[in-house]
Amino acid sequence: MMPSLDTAQLLAIAAALGWASGLRLYAVVFLTGLAGVLGWIDLPTGLTVLQSPLMLGASGFMLFIEFFVDKIPGLDTLWDLVHTVVRIPAGAALAAAVFGADQSTWAMAAALMGGTLAATSHIAKATTRAAVNTSPEPFSNLGMSLLGDALVPTALWLSWTHPLVFAVLLLVSLVVMVGLVWVLGRFLRQLAMRVTAWRPTVQRG
Repeated sequence: MMPSLDTAQLLAIAAALGWASGLRLYAVVFLTGLAGVLGWIDLPTGLTVLQSPLMLGASGFMLFIEFFVDKIPGLDTLWDLVHTVVRIPAGAALAAAVFGADQSTWAMAAALMGGTLAATSHIAKATTRAAVNTSPEPFSNLGMSLLGDALVPTALWLSWTHPLVFAVLLLVSLVVMVGLVWVLGRFLRQLAMRVTAWRPTVQRG
């Protein structure tokens, strides 16, 4: 079991839960709960619910589905669209739960941070995958999905064991994600405009 965590470590964990939830919510819930059950980490009181058999079963089942859905072009974008209303509030809730009701001020701050990070990573993921799906070959989509599969457990592990390293990498990833949203968002808008302009031409022809 790990020693008591200080505020800085708890903030790193809250940030990791929020950020990673925007990428793979069910992986975050399942892996965090599993790590607690196996005794690898000592979960804060607000997160112990993740260790329950029901929660592990439900999150594990959804993780199984998401793992395969996320690798199918088109279907992955639809999955991301549906989960826009799930990942962001869930990321905020998980981040707040790190501090629990006894530290309401920190919990509120963590919720705001977690929700913002979840929104950032979710939008970056959805934008990137939608842009990648414009490519006819399947390998780039599969590669991006596998990258997401690897990033989530890595981020969670770093937040518990090396919070400072995680903080630095999180800042770098946020800069990269904002840049991707800006560049790929413009690409998708231009593509949509070309498709819209092309359809009337086809219909007149």
